[in-house]
Amino acid sequence: MSQDGNIEELIKKINGHAGVKGFIIVNSEGIPIRHSFEDADRLLSIQYAALLQQMTSRAKSSIRELDSLNDLFFLRLRSRKHEILVAPDKEYLLIVIQQPPV
Repeated sequence: MSQDGNIEELIKKINGHAGVKGFIIVNSEGIPIRHSFEDADRLLSIQYAALLQQMTSRAKSSIRELDSLNDLFFLRLRSRKHEILVAPDKEYLLIVIQQPPV
């Protein structure tokens, strides 16, 4: 299966989970290259991408400073309104926004 096929399959899985409000795929420069938000919320996806890319970079740096052989694999943030899941990769960042579980 091609990489595009794998991405499509992953997106279907993510969107199939209960409570998922949307996802954003961000390139290494912090630019959202794909998202599931309506066009009216495009600015919101850009804001999420920029802020979470910075936060992920800082978290990665902190982990490496504590242990140079370690790395960040997953970041989970929870507020009253949302739960944000961030999965960093070498070239991309996957951000999933969902309703927090009760």
